Amino acid sequence: MLESLLNQKVVVDLASEYVCLGTLLAIHDSFLELKNADLHDLRDTETTRENYVHACVSTGIKRNRKRLFLARGQVVAIALLADVIGD
Repeated sequence: MLESLLNQKVVVDLASEYVCLGTLLAIHDSFLELKNADLHDLRDTETTRENYVHACVSTGIKRNRKRLFLARGQVVAIALLADVIGD
């Protein structure tokens, strides 16, 4: 199922105050691997998770990591960035 998301831009909601956007490179047993990723700490801004993701759909991913590994145990949801519904 997740394999259909490989090599596509995704948004990953995490259990913590982070959201991650990037291109899904690989799916491993305990982590996801992304490239050209934006790991965004929502504590650093007053915007909501939803508003931040919507802005990225419009303006593009603000890459701050060339390569990133996310612990699968922290993942709440993953979706194609193209599937994010705007207002």
